[in-house]
Amino acid sequence: MLLSDATRAKLKTVSTATLCTALFKRGLRNQFIQDVRPLGHKGDTMVGPAFTLRYIPAREDLNPLSAFQDRAHPQRKAVEECPPGAVFVIDSRKDARAASAGSILVSRLMVRGVAGIVTDGGFRDSPEIAELAIPAYHHRPSAPTNLTHHQALDIDVPIGCGDVPVWPGDVMVGDAEGVVAIPAYLADEIADEAVEMTAFEDFVTAEVMGGRSILGLYPPTDPETPGQFAAWRRAHRR
Repeated sequence: MLLSDATRAKLKTVSTATLCTALFKRGLRNQFIQDVRPLGHKGDTMVGPAFTLRYIPAREDLNPLSAFQDRAHPQRKAVEECPPGAVFVIDSRKDARAASAGSILVSRLMVRGVAGIVTDGGFRDSPEIAELAIPAYHHRPSAPTNLTHHQALDIDVPIGCGDVPVWPGDVMVGDAEGVVAIPAYLADEIADEAVEMTAFEDFVTAEVMGGRSILGLYPPTDPETPGQFAAWRRAHRR
C-alpha cells in the first residue's frame, strides 16, 4: 500500500504521542520503538514507509573487514536500494556495542532522498550525523564498526526494532520524542483521526492555559464543551 502525499502531509503535523493513542484505540499497544532517541533533531517530523535491514550476531569467520569489498554486501546494497521518501529501519537486536551505520552511509541516504534512518543500536560518527539534513534515531553513540558484533543478512523483510515488529511498508513517524510504526493499512485513517485529535488537544491546551479545569473538558463530558470546541475551530480555521 502506497503512502499518499496527503497522508504524509497530515502525519507531519501530529505527534507520536497522539498517534500512539489512536493506535491504542485499535488495540495496538506496542508500536512506539523503545530506547531510540533523535540525534540532532531539527524540528521536522520524519514520515515514510519502512525499508528494512536485519542484522544477526556476527560470526567472525564470515564477517572480516574484507566483507565490505563485496558490492552485494547487504548493508551497502540496502543503502543503495532504499527508496527515496522511505525510512531506513535497522534491526540491530538492541545492541549498541557496534555501530549500525556511520556518517558516510547516512550521508548517502540523505543525498538519495531517503526520509530518515532508525536503528535500535547505535551510530558511529554521531556528531557528524547530527549535523546532516536527515532525521536519525538511535540508542546511543557507538564507534566500533558493525562487523565487530553485527552481520548484515536480510533486506526489506519483517524485523524487530526496539521491541516493535516492523513490516516493510509500515509507516514510520518520528518526532522529538521518538518513533512510532503504523501498520500500512491503517495509515490513512490514523492520520485523519490524529489530525482531529490534535485540533481538540490544541483547544484544550488553550483552555487550560486560560485557567480552566480539565474536569468536563478533557475528556469533553460537559455538555457545552463540544460547542465551545466547534466555535474555537471556526475562529482558528481548524
